[in-house]
Amino acid sequence: MTKTKPEVAISRAQAEAVILELCHVRGLGKTICPSEAARVLTGSDGDWRRLMEIVRAAGRELHVRGEIEITQRGRVVDMATVKGPIRFGLPKV
Repeated sequence: MTKTKPEVAISRAQAEAVILELCHVRGLGKTICPSEAARVLTGSDGDWRRLMEIVRAAGRELHVRGEIEITQRGRVVDMATVKGPIRFGLPKV
């Protein structure tokens, strides 16, 4: 019998709140990796990778609402077309 880990019940709203909190703590002009938010959300579980999809979706929603920027190599990118590593940060308005 194969052991499976229980599903983590994290809502997009929870992911959005953690992303915003981490971005505010880091400050204007600084960014966070989406995996940082996933790690906070998993707590002591440690299997943060399974939350990356919801964290990235939450980041997209925050970006659409203008609450964060999504960057790659320091440039703002379109989440719909970007491939590879991204970062979240407060908008430089």
